[in-house]
Amino acid sequence: MLYSMTGFGSSEGDLSDYHIKVEIKTVNSKFFDLNLRLPRELADKELEVKNYLSTHLKRGKANVIIELESKDPSSPTVHIDDLLFKSYYSKYKEMAEANGAEQKDLFRLALHSPDVISTNNLSEVLSWEDMQPVIKEAIERCMESRHSEGNALSEKLASYISEIRAGLKLVEEEDPNRKRQVKDRLSQSLDEIREKVQVDQNRFEQELIYYFEKLDITEEKVRLGRHLDYFMEVLEDSESQGKKLGFISQEIGREINTIGSKANNAVIQRAVVQMKDELEKIKEQSMNIL
Repeated sequence: MLYSMTGFGSSEGDLSDYHIKVEIKTVNSKFFDLNLRLPRELADKELEVKNYLSTHLKRGKANVIIELESKDPSSPTVHIDDLLFKSYYSKYKEMAEANGAEQKDLFRLALHSPDVISTNNLSEVLSWEDMQPVIKEAIERCMESRHSEGNALSEKLASYISEIRAGLKLVEEEDPNRKRQVKDRLSQSLDEIREKVQVDQNRFEQELIYYFEKLDITEEKVRLGRHLDYFMEVLEDSESQGKKLGFISQEIGREINTIGSKANNAVIQRAVVQMKDELEKIKEQSMNIL
């Protein structure tokens, strides 16, 4: 079962006198990268929200927006201290007149002075236990979206593995012909050499054995087949394991490259190119797996 790192989920609900909306968008990223937008009224819940999101979303870049609206428009969440504002304004005006300075920005300056504007303290009204179900629902919907995307990814990856198997089968079918061609070329060269120089037969046979061992791709074919089987096992596992699939892809690539370097055969080289092309598709898609 695969989960993509790309997903979307949203939810909303009524909490006391407020309406809360949660929206989650995720894309692929090597690690968990959270961009959280919280209203100032919920600033004290930031750490709890971040911990909860990181635990359940696990990996990927997540953009999370939480909005809070009062169900009573006549009860704003922002509070302005009139007395403190007037005190600041009066003091700034007095200083401006004493120093012959302009007074056109005094209103803005006083309004943004410390503690003039404050948000209502919602800690006693909205607890983490109240918010959690709404956030949980948005996460669940995001994970459903990820799962749906993961199913499509799984089908693509399985088709790419099938193509690599076809390439491996072609290599296995051509390998006996390759060995026969190499043997024929060596026999012909040996006959030509014997007509001209004296050859130490024992030493020559030792060199031939060493040469054939260098060209032999039996182990690479076996290992490649096993890596393909293991990839499918992980792909069908109940837990999504994008990193492990990435590691297996590296091993698959290593065996394909070795076969290509040893082959010295046009048919096998074409099969290797085809397998490499499919492997690149796997690597690209694996980057988006949770």
